[in-house]
Amino acid sequence: MTDFTGKTILVLGGSRGIGAALVRRFASGGGRVAFTYAGSQDAAQALAKETGAQAIQADSANRDALIATVAAQGPLDILAINAGTLVMGDPLTLDPDAIDRMIDINVRAPYHAAVEAARQMNADGRMVVIGSTNGDRMPFAGGAAYAMTKSAIQGMVRGLARDFGARGITINAIQPGPTDSDMNPADGPMAEFMHGFMAIKRHAHGAEIAELAAFLAGPHGAMITGSMQTIDGGFGA
Repeated sequence: MTDFTGKTILVLGGSRGIGAALVRRFASGGGRVAFTYAGSQDAAQALAKETGAQAIQADSANRDALIATVAAQGPLDILAINAGTLVMGDPLTLDPDAIDRMIDINVRAPYHAAVEAARQMNADGRMVVIGSTNGDRMPFAGGAAYAMTKSAIQGMVRGLARDFGARGITINAIQPGPTDSDMNPADGPMAEFMHGFMAIKRHAHGAEIAELAAFLAGPHGAMITGSMQTIDGGFGA
C-alpha cells in the first residue's frame, strides 16, 4: 500500500461515492486529509468520524468559495478533484441553467482549483482529476453536455501538465466507466443497458478507482502526467 504519511491532501467532493473512497484510501495510507462536500452533511460528518479527515462545506459551483477553500489548506502535496454532477436528457428540453451549473462544477471548478493549488503546492505534488470514459465515447443519446464537460477535462489536464511540469507537479485524469454510487447504482435501472457496452459486465467499485488514484499520487506516478487513465471495464474498447 502506498504510504501517504506526512502528506497534506485535499479531496474536492469527498462525502460520497468515488470521493469517499478517495478519502478512505488516502487516510488509510497515513495522509492528513481534508475533503469538501456541498449538501451531504450527514454523510460527510460520518466519513470524517470514520477516517479522521476534516470535512469542509464548500460548493464547487461557487468559484470564490472554492478558491478560498483551496488556498486555506496551505501547501498541498496532493489535490484530488472529484466533485461533479450529471445532467442528461434531450438537449432541446433540458434546463439551460442546469447545464450551466454542470459546466461550473465539472469544468470551471477543476480548472480554478488546480490553478489555486499550484500557487502553493509543494514540489513534486500530485493532482488527480476524476473525469469519465464519456470524455472519449458517448454511445447513447442524451449525454452531449455531460460528455462535453468530461472532454474539457482532457484538454485541461494536458495543458496544465506542461504549465506545472517544471516543478515536478503531475496532473492526470482518471476516466471511470459505470461505478457504483448514489448517482449510478450497480442495481439501478440503467445498469443492464450500460453493462451491454462493457467487456467486464459490472459496475466498478469506488475502492478500485481510489487505488488507481493512489498509484498516480504516489512515488510511482512521478513520470505520469497529462494522461487519461481509463478504468471502465472495456466500456470504450
